[in-house]
Amino acid sequence: MELAIILTFILGYLAITLEHNIKINKAATALVTGVICWTIYILFQSDKHLVSEQLTEHLGEVSGILFFLLGAMTIVELIDAHDGFQIITDKIKTRSPVKLLWVVSFITFFLSAVLDNLTTTIVIVSLLRKLITDKEQRLFFIGMTVVAANAGGAWSPLGDVTTTMLWIGGQITALNIIKELFIPSLFCLLIPLIIISFRMKGSVQPDQELRNENLKPAFHRNFVFFLGVGILIFVPVFKTLTHLPPFMAILLGLGLMWIITEILHSSTDTADKNALTVVYALRKIDTPSILFFLGILISISALQVTGQLSQLAAWLSDTIRNDAAIVTAMGLLSAIVDNVPLVAASQGMYSLEQYPTDHFFWVFLAYATGTGGSALIIGSAAGVAAMGMEKVTFFWYLKRITWLALVGYFAGILIYLLQYNLTN
Repeated sequence: MELAIILTFILGYLAITLEHNIKINKAATALVTGVICWTIYILFQSDKHLVSEQLTEHLGEVSGILFFLLGAMTIVELIDAHDGFQIITDKIKTRSPVKLLWVVSFITFFLSAVLDNLTTTIVIVSLLRKLITDKEQRLFFIGMTVVAANAGGAWSPLGDVTTTMLWIGGQITALNIIKELFIPSLFCLLIPLIIISFRMKGSVQPDQELRNENLKPAFHRNFVFFLGVGILIFVPVFKTLTHLPPFMAILLGLGLMWIITEILHSSTDTADKNALTVVYALRKIDTPSILFFLGILISISALQVTGQLSQLAAWLSDTIRNDAAIVTAMGLLSAIVDNVPLVAASQGMYSLEQYPTDHFFWVFLAYATGTGGSALIIGSAAGVAAMGMEKVTFFWYLKRITWLALVGYFAGILIYLLQYNLTN
């Protein structure tokens, strides 16, 4: 059974990476892979009710991510419909791709720590569509956005779902993770930025029509922009105050934004109003990317529930016998297998008695699993969101961004190990 599930996952994974070669949408492949993995599992189990309960439990976790993604993408589309991003694009005057790349990357890095890497990527990709018309040039920026979002998310307890898991589980504390990982995460972004800066040429050409014509009234642009960004920033605050999952906050925010924009446009002509509503924004969001998320996450949950990930973690521990090497390997593995179940497996394998709160192992794990996913476009939530929104192909990213992400990943590791040895 285990072998059949692993083979199904590998074949599905290959089909996803070869999407453009086989001409089958990755969302379809992911859905089929996920269902087949669970079908194999239930067929080999005598207790069918237990398997159904396990699926329901994991689907609850997965749906939280999907509803969050749905809400965040809708809010961003609504801001875009009101030309809200014009506020930012008007402030960015540079035509130098190097300067723009540094500005966008650092905005992403710090915004990701406040919001989270997934939401930040959605916002920045939408912004880049306004700033850069050349598709190939924009893809480079989006690739670096994924690296910056994951690096920024690693040093904040709210920036990545894995750091949040470790924070809630008591393995790390908020102030310590910021203090320990800010500099390594910064180098994880800086080194690729420096390298790519020497390779970028030409100038950035924004879409003048988008920037200057048919803009919505200034009050509407400003109001909806600040309302939407305020709701996104409110998400971690709501989570901290209520201890409810983030998708509840995003749904609350979406509902409020829906009501407020309906009131705002109550006197607007019906023909003009339709394109400014949440209903219209819901039609515009990329539903296939959400279904891709669903398929890939239920596929991975099958590997988790059958114990494959736990066995893998145990094998790494028994074989390598070095905390730094184990965590480094787990970070690279998170580019292939979702980092959430990997961290969950680690939390189950290693107790707080063995590794107390803020131990080297936990802090390093937060960095590695947070940034290691940048090595592949489908290795992180940020990457999958970018892949869905801008149709970034697996092999394009592998050829042009992966090596930069890996250089940054290992640079951050060296900085963290050096920092740790100097301060301890």
